[in-house]
Amino acid sequence: MAIHPSLLLARLVATSVAACTLLGAQAASEPQRKARTPVAPAAAPVQPLQDDELALSARVSIGSIPCELGQSVNLRPDADAPGYFHLQLKDQRFHLRPVASATGALRLEDQARGAVWIQLANKSMLMDQKQGRRLADECASPLQQAYAEHLKRNPAPSLIDVAQKSR
Repeated sequence: MAIHPSLLLARLVATSVAACTLLGAQAASEPQRKARTPVAPAAAPVQPLQDDELALSARVSIGSIPCELGQSVNLRPDADAPGYFHLQLKDQRFHLRPVASATGALRLEDQARGAVWIQLANKSMLMDQKQGRRLADECASPLQQAYAEHLKRNPAPSLIDVAQKSR
């Protein structure tokens, strides 16, 4: 059975109008999707710290700490969760808890975001474990800066020198 040309044209026009209407509706709703405020992920419940973790948190240097390349981090205690800390680097924010370290370094972690703050006697650094890179390095509080200067004036003996003296 053959379709009359005017009927074919009418179907083509109706299909085109429907397609344009759908595309227009989709395009109109697109800015609304972008304008929606993203829902913040639910904060992970704060686990109470053990006594040894609380002892570690007492040794953490806090405040605005200058780093290399003109960066600085702001590290402050969490008033609502004893032993936890808030760290901000530019627009990035982390919620850190102390973690025991075999090396003696102070280690604070945000496991959800993969951030690790490592505090040594003479400097600190912020690592992104998920991407395997440093976010901030050579960060030093006034106490760490003083210790770094002490090490420059009074360098620790090398492991070779110590091993030879013990013979």
